[in-house]
Amino acid sequence: MFKGSIVALVTPFRKNEEIDSDILNELIGWHIKNKTDAILVCGTTGESATLSHEEHKRVVKIAVEASGGKIPIIAGAGSNSTKEALDLAVYAEKVGAAAALVITPYYNKPTQEGMYQHYKKISQEIHIPVIIYNVPGRTGINILPETVARIYKECKGVIGIKEASGNIDQITQLMSLVDSKFVLFSGSDEITIPILALGGCGVISVVANIAPRQTHTMVSEYLCGHHEKARKMQFELYDLIKALFIETNPIPAKTALGLMGMIDPVLRLPLYKMSEANLDKFKKILKQYSLIKS
Repeated sequence: MFKGSIVALVTPFRKNEEIDSDILNELIGWHIKNKTDAILVCGTTGESATLSHEEHKRVVKIAVEASGGKIPIIAGAGSNSTKEALDLAVYAEKVGAAAALVITPYYNKPTQEGMYQHYKKISQEIHIPVIIYNVPGRTGINILPETVARIYKECKGVIGIKEASGNIDQITQLMSLVDSKFVLFSGSDEITIPILALGGCGVISVVANIAPRQTHTMVSEYLCGHHEKARKMQFELYDLIKALFIETNPIPAKTALGLMGMIDPVLRLPLYKMSEANLDKFKKILKQYSLIKS
């Protein structure tokens, strides 16, 4: 179930900043059609930081219902409060999510022991798989390989990690400490192939928001043993991947989907529309990949 291209889906808003459930349904259908392997909702790309808990739960419920069992829905369920993260994870299980992605607690900077206890508590209370999410650039905290391995070995429900540290040495060390059942996802599109080479099973992807078929194919080709073809695809997607971080994610992803006519690219403050200078550069990249017309 948990392999391949998993899109970290944007949360579409109407002009009044309310969740656009109709467009959310359409996006999920589009990803199913384009072979995306699973969908993550309410992650960083889904603007979870500005969703109320009620909205967060609503997005998860809509996504599960829209998927119709055709594609696994992974629910973002992270918080810097273990109690809040647990509440979101329990709800995700209740409505039928396939797994919960739980970010390392941000801002309050827990110790390694604190993070162990955080994941232990959550995994003890739910019966769907838990995936750790490590993204030090966002959270200000790095979960160490030894801690991840300990959590994996001692907390039955924790099956693996989304690694977005960009630290290949750290990821290599981690994979030397776990068994072959451990689930490793790249959390950085630009190093998906290197992470697959270390034993990864896929990517939780931003670029899949606008290039779902290509992202699926790249990962699938690698996992099928067609390494050279997958490597070439990684290089081919590189400029587009980097363009999606020309400003803070998900500003570029939503901007692209807006230019593609798929969503109204509404963001919630403090995220704001792309600057005109960057927009000109960004449009050129999208045209290069034939995602928008000249």
